[in-house]
Amino acid sequence: MLMSAADYRESLRRYAPRVFVDGRAVDSVADEPSLAPGVNAVGITYDFALRPEHATLMTARQGTSAKTVNRMLHINETSTDLLYKLEAVRLVCRESGCAQRYLSHDALNGLFQATKRTDDAHGTDYHQRFLAYLHRVQDEDLTLGIAMTDAKGDRSKRPGAQANPDVYVHISQRRPDGVVIRGTKAIVTGAPYMHEFLVMPCRTMTPEDADFAVCCAVPADAPGVTIVARPAGRPGEAAAKFSGRYGQSTGVVVFDDVFVPWEHVFLAGETEEGGFLTTSYATHHRHSCIGARAGFGDLLIGAGALMIEANGLDPDRHGHIRDAMVDLIKIVEGFFACGVAASVYGMKDPAGSIMPDAVFSNIGKLLLATQIYDMHRLAHYVSGGLVVALPGPDEDHNPETAASLAAVLAGRPDIPAAQRLEVARLVEDLTASNQGGWYSMISLHGGGSPEAMKREIWRNYPVMEKVELVERLLERGVADEGRRVSKQPGRCCATGCEVPEIGKAAE
Repeated sequence: MLMSAADYRESLRRYAPRVFVDGRAVDSVADEPSLAPGVNAVGITYDFALRPEHATLMTARQGTSAKTVNRMLHINETSTDLLYKLEAVRLVCRESGCAQRYLSHDALNGLFQATKRTDDAHGTDYHQRFLAYLHRVQDEDLTLGIAMTDAKGDRSKRPGAQANPDVYVHISQRRPDGVVIRGTKAIVTGAPYMHEFLVMPCRTMTPEDADFAVCCAVPADAPGVTIVARPAGRPGEAAAKFSGRYGQSTGVVVFDDVFVPWEHVFLAGETEEGGFLTTSYATHHRHSCIGARAGFGDLLIGAGALMIEANGLDPDRHGHIRDAMVDLIKIVEGFFACGVAASVYGMKDPAGSIMPDAVFSNIGKLLLATQIYDMHRLAHYVSGGLVVALPGPDEDHNPETAASLAAVLAGRPDIPAAQRLEVARLVEDLTASNQGGWYSMISLHGGGSPEAMKREIWRNYPVMEKVELVERLLERGVADEGRRVSKQPGRCCATGCEVPEIGKAAE
């Protein structure tokens, strides 16, 4: 069943999570004004899936059930799936800034791979448990919060060596009917308005840390779960032209002896596979982040073009403005192109799903993480200085000042001052407000720090192929067939690559 945004909001009323925002308890997440922009943003992923013009991108046929499901819950089977997911994330994020629900997709795809790998290695039945859970989530069209990043405590010490073990989520008790978990997840996107949480390990664990290698599904209102969150966006602020409507809450989620039945446990001490799940999820998520920030970039490009027009400038005649806009376009489409490449070069996983190329996924995420500040700078440059001294929105209705400000703050004579001010406030909201700074921070650290991406690029890039090339050109004769094997064989071919048709697996 595909829900609408209204259905999603109503479904939240069936849950009663323990939520605190700004020091006060929230009685109803669905009706809480400080969380409304976040609920609105996730709602976009529901409504767009029901629109015929978006159906190809926003829905997909799930191979394991033959049912049509929301793209944000689909297990990718082909390179086309990866491309459609990338485009779908860009679509919903250009509307909402950050639609958040794509994290559900990324975790489900990582778990599909990791549970099959664990079963093959240990003879467990995690994969069948996961498939049953997946199909229920898809049938009910749920939104999942990804509880992955632990509080971590002293970063120099491993989980089991922490003075307070609850800075990492861990199994505190094993029972015949399930496990009991304790600990804290410090950064959970959209935490207050999720249906359930997928608890996942955030790092590779050693055998001594086996109790910390746990993955399970927990309802948001399970006994023992407490969510301490920030407001979503800037609700109620007149100047918040965008984030008053769409925003993102994040929360600290505390698990205080939460019972989880075995059917919702997908890892319980398998440390090597827990590490695989961490990196698999990271690759899927960084691929999705590329689409998300490209959607945000679309907002900056559009707002910049409107400001240029309202200021009375013509990019065709004013080269410095044109160059700045081209630089902004280059950044956005440059990292998005890495997402396209990661889709086209996706690799089949033994579980039967397809994985985005790790090198291109991490390069794209690294580019957006480090260039988000350049995107803001370029948007500021083309917008002019009005944003700096922008009068508050209350002046628009002040009889003492409104008329005079309208006369002197207009740009082009055919564009009313009110329209110019509106776009300027949008630019401020997206880039120069506390919300704009927060978008920069999550772009930098969301999905892992730049250092994590650099490590993955170095670990997966076929450097030895380049070494063999140079050695062959130097006639050293050490690149004989079979002497060295690239981690990414077959990356290049004489004819180039073509996007596979729908329904055909990537070769």
